[in-house]
Formats: sequence, structure tokens, C-alpha cells
Amino acid sequence: MQQVLVREGDRVTPGMTMAVLDDADSKLALAEARARLAQEKGNLARLQVGTRPEILTQRRAELAAAEAREAEAQDNLGRTASLTEEGALSERTLVEVRSEANAATSEKFRVKALLAEAEAGPTREEIDAQKGLVAAAHAAVRQAELGMRRTRIQAAFPGVVESRDADPGDYVEVDDPILTLVSDRSLDIFLEIPESLSGQVAPGKTVNLTARALPDWKQQTSITAVVPSTDTTSRRQLVRVSLNNPPQRLLPGMAIQAYLSMPVENANTFVVPRDALTRRGSDWLLFTIRDNAAQQVNVEMVVDLGEEVIIANPELQEGREIVVNGGDGLTDNAAVKVVNSLTDR
Repeated sequence: MQQVLVREGDRVTPGMTMAVLDDADSKLALAEARARLAQEKGNLARLQVGTRPEILTQRRAELAAAEAREAEAQDNLGRTASLTEEGALSERTLVEVRSEANAATSEKFRVKALLAEAEAGPTREEIDAQKGLVAAAHAAVRQAELGMRRTRIQAAFPGVVESRDADPGDYVEVDDPILTLVSDRSLDIFLEIPESLSGQVAPGKTVNLTARALPDWKQQTSITAVVPSTDTTSRRQLVRVSLNNPPQRLLPGMAIQAYLSMPVENANTFVVPRDALTRRGSDWLLFTIRDNAAQQVNVEMVVDLGEEVIIANPELQEGREIVVNGGDGLTDNAAVKVVNSLTDR
């Protein structure tokens, strides 16, 4: 890490440089890529121009010299063959001279082929292949330039620096955190709903949001998405609400309350404190009060609202007194003290 230009709490704007990585390796890679591109472009230019006149002149001179050497070698071979027949020279000498003549002929054909190739110039296939090498060199330069840009860590969106995880001189690898940036343009809020409402809550449903830390803030919005699972411990399901341009004082980690209006189709429903219910086996029980004695009533839990619940029972009536605390240890006809009364839903 070469530089870290921001600290916790600093506000950043899109494109602002927040940190700079060591770019020595990236500079070297870019220089090598550009040199390779220049070389491949030069090779392509030579192919497209064709064989230069001076090269053709050189190849013709080489062919003339090869033809002269071949003629000389053939004359020498003829003389040697005659002397060998007369017995003046050995057969071994004739073999050596014939080998030299054959080599001179082979050299003439090689130089002649080079001249023909120079006169014909490069083929279309050779030019196309070189164009491919130039395109690959261009891609290598773009990749190296991208590597250089990535040594400068820039903000992709407006926000505030929440944490600084690296300092100048630190060694960082791919995926190592450097900064944590919190967007002030949008904020995702995750709300918990009772599992009894899972099938009734869908994206687009209206919710009203409040925050204990911001008593003067209220906002009506809609549910963005529903997470298709429930927490095994709390038996609650998460829904996501996305806020665009939230108030600056609304920070990540704050507690949010949401109010959701849901129709209750069951008749004879009542809202009671959750502590008023007692669970025994698979049954929910509520204790009403008559003549200062507890009366056990089996109820159906319609909706779990957290601190309160909606229950239903055709025998319950508005105004009936209930036991709010201590119901877990009660039995029928146990003596109780009146503290609250039911409210009709």
C-alpha cells in the first residue's frame, strides 16, 4: 500500500481517489506491452509494403554469384572426370569434386527460391496472421493500462468512509479490504416479520418506518424483496426495504421499526400482550378473570406482532379481564389480581 488518502468519517464523491497501490510492477508490464505492440506493428508494415527494391537487388546478385560458382564447379568436374579416365587422378578425387559440384547446384536452387519469394512478396495468409499478432498486442496494452488504473482505488458512488482497514506500507493481496464505504444514496433495511405472516407479505406492500434514534423521522415506502427462508431460532422471516436518498442521520446498524397493515379475516379477534399467552404442549392458553379467579381459555394465535399478538376465540368478549403476567404457573380457579382488560380488535 503506497497511500491512503481518506480517514473514517470522510465524505467521498464518485471518481475520487481514496487510496493508491504500489504501481512499479504495473508500470513495467505496461512498458513491455507497448514495446511488443510497436514491434508487431513494424512487422505488419513491412509485410504490407512488400519486399524492398534493395532486397530484390541483393537476392539477384546472390543468384548470379551462385550460378557462377555452379558453372565453375561443373567445369572442374568435367576436367577431373577426364583426368580420372586417363588415370591421372584417383576415383576418390572425382567423388570429392562431384560432391562440390552438387553442393554448388543446391546452393543455386536455394538462392533462386529466395529470389522468387522476394519477388512474389508476402501472402495474404501471412499478412492476416500478423494482423492477429497486432490485435493481441493491442489487447495486452489495454490489459496493462487497466492494471495501472486499478492501482488507484476510486469511489464508485457517493458515501462516507466507515472504516480504514489498511495503512501506507501494508502488504495487501487480492480481496484484502482497504476501506469500507457506506453509500448515502441508498440504504437497505432488513425487517423481521412473524412466520404467521409469511404467506401474506409480498414485494410492493406498503410499510411505515420509524427510528428510535430519529424521533422526528417517519417514512412510508414499500417492501422491495422477501427473503424465502425463516430464522430457525426466532421463527421470523426477513424482508428487505430499499431506501433511496435516506436522511443523513439514518446510519447503518440503527434499529428501525416498521408498521405493516394486514387484514385479519378471522372474526372474534383481539389484541393482547404476548406475555398474556401460555404455551402448553401444542395449545395456546389465555386466563380470563371471573370473581377474582383465573379461568383457562384455549385460543388460536392469528398473528404474532412481537410484543403483542392477535388471538381468536368465539367465547371471548370485549371487556373480559385477563391475566397479563404469571400465567405460566396458573391453573383453573387460581386466585388472581385484576391488572388489565381485553380490547376488541
